[in-house]
Amino acid sequence: MTQSIQRMNPPSLPDASTIGYSQISVVESGRLAYVSGQVALRPDGTPPPADLGGQARIVAANAKAALEALGATPEDIAIARCFVTDLTPERLEEGFTPILDLFAGAQPCVTGVGVAALAAPDLQIELELTVRLPN
Repeated sequence: MTQSIQRMNPPSLPDASTIGYSQISVVESGRLAYVSGQVALRPDGTPPPADLGGQARIVAANAKAALEALGATPEDIAIARCFVTDLTPERLEEGFTPILDLFAGAQPCVTGVGVAALAAPDLQIELELTVRLPN
């Protein structure tokens, strides 16, 4: 069986694999799932933690739960878009570490976007996924 997603970091672009993602994902035809932006909200309604790292760990857990509901793994993620409030290099590292852990070495394409605000004033990070569903 061939892989449904081929990862590429061509020499004409910076090598993103050293950071934990790929510049390009080539997706074989098949069913796609679009996972809405996951934030630091929990099924039990517990308020999100005040720190970005704590919120990112919940976001990663929510994204993992969405993948499991789809019968998918991090290898099936074509692209992830991560939105972070008040983005700085320090906050990027704090917020992306749990997200990169979620990928478990899969290295999907990743876009990080600094934003002024998310859907609620206490939310600091949101992760949206495009997933190629396994056969």
